[in-house]
Amino acid sequence: MNTDSKARIVVALGGNAISSGKHSGNITEQFAQSRVTARFIANLICAGHRLIITHGNGPQVGMVLRRVELSRHEVYPIDLGLCVADTQAGMGYMICQCIANEMERRGRPIIASTIVTTVLVDADDEAFRRPTKPIGQFYDRETAEHRVAAEGWNVIEVPGKGFRRVVPSPRPRKIQELDLIRKLFDDGQTIVCCGGGGIPVVRRPAGGVEGVEAVIDKDLTAALLAVGTEADTLAILTDVERVSVDYGKPTERFLDTLTVSQAREYLAAGQFPEGSMGPKVRACIHFVENSPLGSPTAIITSIEGSEAALAGRTGTRLTRD
Repeated sequence: MNTDSKARIVVALGGNAISSGKHSGNITEQFAQSRVTARFIANLICAGHRLIITHGNGPQVGMVLRRVELSRHEVYPIDLGLCVADTQAGMGYMICQCIANEMERRGRPIIASTIVTTVLVDADDEAFRRPTKPIGQFYDRETAEHRVAAEGWNVIEVPGKGFRRVVPSPRPRKIQELDLIRKLFDDGQTIVCCGGGGIPVVRRPAGGVEGVEAVIDKDLTAALLAVGTEADTLAILTDVERVSVDYGKPTERFLDTLTVSQAREYLAAGQFPEGSMGPKVRACIHFVENSPLGSPTAIITSIEGSEAALAGRTGTRLTRD
């Protein structure tokens, strides 16, 4: 990317954008953290960049599922698809309000809009045969066995903690609302969409789509979104300023730049674990390899470092070979 030009950017916010620390916090705390994030987003807008914003929702979905468990004897439960839809709308409302308020404070009022987004996955994806994504709370054996028998759950035992539900994590194939998102993006609108990786749906044999009990990796969906909207840059904002190899060792080394081939080599060597940096690096590879543009750039950095990273002063930048 030409760092002197104004960019079309897909900004993928990590969990710390709304929930500071390891827990989701109450609504007051989430709004407070969203206001902090909005200041950094507003810096990018004021610099002239066009933004699509997506975000994680793991802690928030966990809280919704907890409410379902606590109230299941009083009101009907909701499925995982509706959990994702509810959190997309609620978190999008928070993010958009905070961005709009921050821009108004700066004398540059805008309207930021949220689109509740569905993402098509393949019904034959291997993930449906091997569910691995833990969600929700821990259960005792009796409750877990009841959920398996009554509701068809898949569960795993975590030594010392109990049993936890696991669901499939299929690969995103198509963002259903992409045409609308792209029209708004092209018009210069600030958009929040694809929260939590999107609501997973599959094609029905008789036509149409239906939701499935699954969770999509949010960074892979962000990459798909960046390709489909012809963004110049995919910016994955997390809790580290740069990616490193030999993490936590005396030989730890931070990376300013990575090519696709180098990133693949580090992945193969186990430098980027699947539970942390691995999905983010894979998402960057997917965007850079599949973008229709000549010089797409993916950046991994912190929220605080986002403006400097787009100017090439920090962050880890992934480019084609």
